[in-house]
Amino acid sequence: MILERCTWCLGDIKNQYYHDSEWGNPNFDENSLFEFLILETFQTGLSWRIIINKREFIKKSFSNFNIEKIAEYDIIQINNLLKNKNIIRNKLKIESTISNAKAFIKIQKKEESFSNYIWKFVNGIPIQNNFKNQKEIPKQTKLSMIISKDLKKRGFKFVGPIVTYSFMQAIGLVNDHLTSCFRHKELLKKN
Repeated sequence: MILERCTWCLGDIKNQYYHDSEWGNPNFDENSLFEFLILETFQTGLSWRIIINKREFIKKSFSNFNIEKIAEYDIIQINNLLKNKNIIRNKLKIESTISNAKAFIKIQKKEESFSNYIWKFVNGIPIQNNFKNQKEIPKQTKLSMIISKDLKKRGFKFVGPIVTYSFMQAIGLVNDHLTSCFRHKELLKKN
């Protein structure tokens, strides 16, 4: 039996694996939430395929997304990252990763966890969308604008409403799998 999937992941084995096993799963793990936030910020202006193919290099280069370590990065680490051909060598994105780690830690201290903070926006329950085709899925929503504004107020960078909505999709705040996709039904059963 052939499983039906969202069209965006077809034709690429890494994208398909990511779609099948991670994208849209309600995620409450602090390190994983930070990883997805950073990957989505690195995607700005690029395709997800580039990010998914560089994901392991990015993870390794950024201390396995250890938030505390990244928050302590200095000019030496920044310069080393800028020389690393295996990652996205964008100085603004690299610097924003460091400042976002610091902002993430501040939220953890204030809200007990980043997970508590981000999931409050949906009262702990994923938004279940019912899109039939890829064109129906919005690039941003009113909620992503609200979250984006709040993240920026708290010191985050590269978190506009579009990046924020992609982050929301990745961590399962919204279920944007197409209704024909086997994952849509699986995620509905989880909630």
